Amino acid sequence: MSSAEPGLSAWLAAGFHGDMHYMAAHGLKRARPAELVPGTVSVITARMDYLPGSTQAGWQALEFSRLQRPGEAIVSVYARGRDYHKVMRSRLQKLGERIALHVEKLGHRAFTDSAPVLEAELAARSGQGWRGKHTLVLDRAAGSMFFLGEIYVDLALPHSAPVSAHCGSCSACMDVCPTQAIVAPYRLDARRCISYLTIEHAGPIPLEFRAAIGNRIYGCDDCQLVCPWNKFAQRSALPDFDERQGLSGQQLVTLFAWTEAEFLSLTEGSAIRRIGHERWLRNIALALGNALRAGHDGGVREALLARQGHASEVVREQIGWALQAHAK
Repeated sequence: MSSAEPGLSAWLAAGFHGDMHYMAAHGLKRARPAELVPGTVSVITARMDYLPGSTQAGWQALEFSRLQRPGEAIVSVYARGRDYHKVMRSRLQKLGERIALHVEKLGHRAFTDSAPVLEAELAARSGQGWRGKHTLVLDRAAGSMFFLGEIYVDLALPHSAPVSAHCGSCSACMDVCPTQAIVAPYRLDARRCISYLTIEHAGPIPLEFRAAIGNRIYGCDDCQLVCPWNKFAQRSALPDFDERQGLSGQQLVTLFAWTEAEFLSLTEGSAIRRIGHERWLRNIALALGNALRAGHDGGVREALLARQGHASEVVREQIGWALQAHAK
């Protein structure tokens, strides 16, 4: 993994991690598994498909069509079901325990997007797929619609070989990105990424990106939806990733009316809960403003006015910006 250090250092030095200070705080430990978990000799990588079992053919076009309905909220596909951290980490832990039954005194620790681990790099090096130009891992038989996880073990295991890349001259992911966050092939500026802006970023969303976010309130799938390899994306066999009622195809004004108690209740066990009610309202207020700019009202202005006095300065500012659309 030492060869990944220069790229990681350059990415951090460029500030592409934005407000994700934990990325810099752990430094090169991400590229050094034995420093994260002393005694680690090998890393077992795994992946888990997350497309809901009910997903139909042509699902990419269906997802893109949501952008043409500005009053509808778009939640990233991976977040419509149960929190993947809980599902995958539990299964990885059980796998580690089963391996330990056959290996005396096995030391092991499971991760899935939960520690300073270079997951995509480990997955690519172990043959789970190759890094696409959007930096996600791609597999010829499964696209990129899967979660990654790892088990660090203190046991020497045979190395698995990486696979060759198959992006060729395709630049669809770079071309489709609404905010041009993929600044070069295999190089992502998180500060421009809609997933980062709607999930990781805590303050006001920069003005230059607001219109491009459209009606996306949690994450963005565009670079994956347009990728030709995702015609091979696999449906999950687990009901955990089935879409929760209310998180797919829901109207913005309905979600904006949720109280904090309702938000916490209705997102229990969901990855969405981690952003909190304030960021949830900020994101929806932005989307409501974009809906007004697109000529869609349907109670949007009334919904915004009802929360004008919100305790959060960030939410109030976003509502003010949204209401400006109605005055123009």
